[in-house]
Amino acid sequence: MASSFRYTHAITCRIPLSLRTRGEIDLEEAKLQHEAYVRLLRDLGLDVLELPPDENLPECPYVEDCAVVCNGIALICRPGDANRLKEVEAVRAVLRKELDLPLAEIADQNARLDGGDVLFTGREFFVGLSKWTNEAGARAVASAFPEYPCVPIKVTEHRHLKYYVSMAGTDVLCVSKSKESQEILKRIEREATYTYSTLTLAEEQAANVLYVNGTLIHRLGEEIPQSASILSQKLDIPRQTVPMSELGKFSNGLTACCILIKRSRHIKIL
Repeated sequence: MASSFRYTHAITCRIPLSLRTRGEIDLEEAKLQHEAYVRLLRDLGLDVLELPPDENLPECPYVEDCAVVCNGIALICRPGDANRLKEVEAVRAVLRKELDLPLAEIADQNARLDGGDVLFTGREFFVGLSKWTNEAGARAVASAFPEYPCVPIKVTEHRHLKYYVSMAGTDVLCVSKSKESQEILKRIEREATYTYSTLTLAEEQAANVLYVNGTLIHRLGEEIPQSASILSQKLDIPRQTVPMSELGKFSNGLTACCILIKRSRHIKIL
């Protein structure tokens, strides 16, 4: 299943000035953090397609919520926040015109689905039933990717599923010690078709990591000091850090700022 976490491309979106309307944020620092994030993805061998910022869409940098890509098919999401629907159009255009991916659209008008609630383990999908994603959204994931089991998982707090659990490697679930993260882990373990090992970190925000092309990306040690110590002791795979203090204030964190894609053949991006 290691090939499930090997990618050729990533879609990102630059930071609009309007992001600061979402709360207290150091905008210049957020831009620097995003630049470091994109640079790291490129260093790991990805062709990164950067969308321009849209001042009318303050949350446009968090592209994860717009699409779920697996096995060369892109499921176009229907965000739970109707104000974000226009973000989806920009991502749809890139997936179709630039990457030439086949698109799966959600037929059920009542469905709500944020990509931040969709965790793919390489073997099955877990879809968080949250403030933004409903049962019909989970059914859309199951319909788009019928070759994999798809399990709805209740998320009771006002965060997406992948804030509380993410993939830290092949068959490795990364969670934190927080109550919600541990409760979600128990739900996953009860419903999972397959068996996974667990990496438990200290700080809640540390649970959102990004495993890309054999390298684990996590927050800077200064942001998650206890978890950074655990990671250095327990993991023997390559690790890279990136600052997420500002970008992570209103998102899952590391997974939120990109859509990862594996192309079966190399294409030239003009």
